[in-house]
Amino acid sequence: MSLVENIIRADVRALSAYHVPDATGFLKLDAMENPYTLTPELQQALAKRLSETDLNRYPVPSYAGIKTALSTHFGVPEGYDLVLGNGSDELIGMISIACAKPGAKVLAPLPGFVMYAMSAKFAGMEFIGVPLKTDFTLDKAAMLTAIAEHKPAVTYLAYPNNPTGTLFDAADMEEIIRAVGDTGLVIIDEAYQPFAQTSFMSRLPEFANLIVMRTVSKLGLAGIRLGYMSASAELLEEFDKVRPPYNINVLTEAAIICLLEHAEVFEAQAAQLRVQRSELSSQLAALPGVEVFPSSANFLLIRVSNSAKSETYGNEVFTKLLEQKILVKNVGKMHDLLQNCLRITVSTPEENAVFLNAFAQALK
Repeated sequence: MSLVENIIRADVRALSAYHVPDATGFLKLDAMENPYTLTPELQQALAKRLSETDLNRYPVPSYAGIKTALSTHFGVPEGYDLVLGNGSDELIGMISIACAKPGAKVLAPLPGFVMYAMSAKFAGMEFIGVPLKTDFTLDKAAMLTAIAEHKPAVTYLAYPNNPTGTLFDAADMEEIIRAVGDTGLVIIDEAYQPFAQTSFMSRLPEFANLIVMRTVSKLGLAGIRLGYMSASAELLEEFDKVRPPYNINVLTEAAIICLLEHAEVFEAQAAQLRVQRSELSSQLAALPGVEVFPSSANFLLIRVSNSAKSETYGNEVFTKLLEQKILVKNVGKMHDLLQNCLRITVSTPEENAVFLNAFAQALK
């Protein structure tokens, strides 16, 4: 056996690394990023704040300043604390590590965010995927059956869901939270909350087993890598034990505190993107052979089809877009329900127009 075979776990060797394609020179519409850069005024304010940061010192581990800013601007219930992560990915990892008792399972609808399953496997937990309905809505009956059978330690519900953009029915989600009860945790992942304008954050006091998780990435701050989650004090105390020390650097802390002082700028951008989402959806739906699914996020999931009903038509359209230097997400291989599906980030009117022109050409 080789050194790698001797040392590295077999299940890790069998995995593929999370792939991020090189987007140099492309119109980048594959990662649900906010297309707007900081205004000159915000650039100056941020530059001043960062220049005053003591890079020679470790971060203050309590992160009181950043927690106050996040709680104030994002509606965290009074008396509820936060645990911070280097993006929501790290928070998912913390949850997996803390809950990975022998035989513990993680459950989530599929298709969904790939890191739920990957993080579970990294921690040695079994992942149970429950397919969505063909219209990408939640199959509540199947979820309740799986919960009764598997008694998952962790259940994820993305609100709205990635990669479908679906906003699951709140009453269905509440029933799932209650069905899990005190045998597991339910994590509501609200990464796209600025575009959905609905949340379970205010409902934290209703459910002892509920965690609400968010990120500032989709709001327009993907580069600073900051995620946060709130839950009861008893739960957060345990997750904080597995949080890496100093996991949020001082530049991230200074940046988020500074920029949230101008939160109205990002709220206005989110409002603009919601308008563009509606317009882009209508324009795509008018094209022949294009099915657009309802989205409450900052992206649209579409399915393309041709007269031959080719199972590879989505790949062909994706390749033609690449040839025109347009990068979208080809999700067709993620799940059987996503055959011939592409995910497109909603962008500015100018970038959306460039994409639409290239997409129309790719369909020919």
